[in-house]
Amino acid sequence: MSDIRHTAQAATLARTLAAGEGIDAHWHDDHQIVYAGAGVVAVTTEAGTWFAPGTRALWVPAGCVHAHRAHGRLDLHLLGLPATVNPLGLDTPTVLTVSPLLRELILAHTGDPDADGPERRRLRAVLLDQLRASPQQPVQLPAPTDSRLRAVCDVLHRDPADPRTLAALGGEAGAGERTLSRLFRRELGMTFPQWRTQLRLYHALRMLAEGEPVTTVAHRCGWASTSAFIDVFRRAFGYTPGTHLRRA
Repeated sequence: MSDIRHTAQAATLARTLAAGEGIDAHWHDDHQIVYAGAGVVAVTTEAGTWFAPGTRALWVPAGCVHAHRAHGRLDLHLLGLPATVNPLGLDTPTVLTVSPLLRELILAHTGDPDADGPERRRLRAVLLDQLRASPQQPVQLPAPTDSRLRAVCDVLHRDPADPRTLAALGGEAGAGERTLSRLFRRELGMTFPQWRTQLRLYHALRMLAEGEPVTTVAHRCGWASTSAFIDVFRRAFGYTPGTHLRRA
């Protein structure tokens, strides 16, 4: 960790990142909430990549080495919390649901980070209460360590629309379907179909943030139809791809 940038205090601020721009790997002594007011933010750690559109926020615990990347023009909002303040009781990166009220609280708090006074303290107290009530969401792409599993994941990262079964993909990895299925559950905590859906949603968010039409995204990410894509996307994020495209 010594060769990775250490910023003791986690910033509370709002800034804009261009599409593809990022913040290199770093860590701090504080916890941090990461929120995308527009665009999509991806946060990568050694355990994998967490990604969030405007209805989600990312909890990054103190001491966690992480990097940010913008998909589409990103309005990035960062909220630092002292290590002694952990309203969620979480020690691992986690995706949280952002209600309309919590969104406005985050925007207000990060929009004027230098403000002080009783009004700001009350706003912060309500924000922490809303964080405690935020449901957790499994919007993550865990990173494999086994070389056979990594080979399969790399193939699908290059082409998320690849329709091959796990047994067929195993031919490239030099492993059988049973072995790979067991590795998905043991290393990534999910089945192969669950992981592939998460992968496709990740690429769909990225493509939508870059302005790709919904129909094109559905095809390039491997859904059988645009309506099937819309249904999965709505169930995952709470709104349609078209709404996401307009926000982005």
